[in-house]
Amino acid sequence: MFLERDELIDGALVALLAAQHVLVIGPPGTAKSMLADEVCRRLGGARYFQWLLTRFTTPEELFGAVSLKALEADDYRRLTTHKLPEAHIAFLDEIFKASSSILNTILTLMNERRFHNGREVAEVPLLTLFAASNELPEDDELLALLDRFLLRFVVDYLDEDFRFLKLLQAGPVAARTMLPLAALDQARAEAGALPVPGAVLRAMTDLRRELRAKNVIASDRRWAQAVGVLRAHAWLAGRDAASEEDVPFLEHVLWRDPAERAVVRTAIRELLSGYEDEVRVLLYQSRELREYALRPWDTRELRSRAAVEAHTKIRNILGKVDVILSQARNGGRPVERAQALRQEIAEIEREMLGRL
Repeated sequence: MFLERDELIDGALVALLAAQHVLVIGPPGTAKSMLADEVCRRLGGARYFQWLLTRFTTPEELFGAVSLKALEADDYRRLTTHKLPEAHIAFLDEIFKASSSILNTILTLMNERRFHNGREVAEVPLLTLFAASNELPEDDELLALLDRFLLRFVVDYLDEDFRFLKLLQAGPVAARTMLPLAALDQARAEAGALPVPGAVLRAMTDLRRELRAKNVIASDRRWAQAVGVLRAHAWLAGRDAASEEDVPFLEHVLWRDPAERAVVRTAIRELLSGYEDEVRVLLYQSRELREYALRPWDTRELRSRAAVEAHTKIRNILGKVDVILSQARNGGRPVERAQALRQEIAEIEREMLGRL
């Protein structure tokens, strides 16, 4: 149903499992509200609330009208039927355009899952709040709300022509895969119980240090909540524990401005597999040295000299690779793929030795 939205769909499912909220940044007509509605439709028994916010939106539109009967008893109570306080999943479009009074109430709903209604404080069933905006806020008052959206995604219109043609030819959905709310509760409990190995926590610590060096700062709350995201992502992947394979998903958690997404993505890649890239570069150098030694030379002496030079340099390369692998092992990183690259370098070294 949703083309070029794989990451956003994964994010919606992770948010449901981790009890977090999702912010989608993008222009109108990119299926933001449609996706939130579709997620709710697939949860049996879930209630959905959707609203477009403007600076003129009133609290009554989101939280319900004031009960006149309750006012007679000096109780300022709202009638919340079919409104945000009774929704399991909600979608608020242009969320940063609402007034301060509305945003403060939304913050309480998101953080504490509570709604102050008259003399009572009611628990709300909100699972996940989806929000959309064309741009990020700049006011300090709105930054607190922005930080409550742990998962953030940027969407745009379809890029590939073949997917656009598929969109034009799309028909109605024949059937939906349904999930009862009770099954979702069980899945959330299972995901929340998954262990997070020390190597993963260490990788997060290293990533935090690397991002700070690049002036990409995430709050301590976001880092703590990111552990739940890793658990949820691992559960969806069918793993019995979080692993470093889940860490790249934090790309959607750790940026503040869309311009930082590439920085976060690069830092994660370099942290988790940067040593593999270093070994791969050394492998390319070894292949070039082999080609250099095997080229046609005018004399036997020149050929032997080239073989000696190539063998010596490749042997030094193997020493560098061993240092890199040792550092990776000490850091708790998997080295299987890098070890396979080293094996090819070692075979080239033996080939050069045979030509001496």
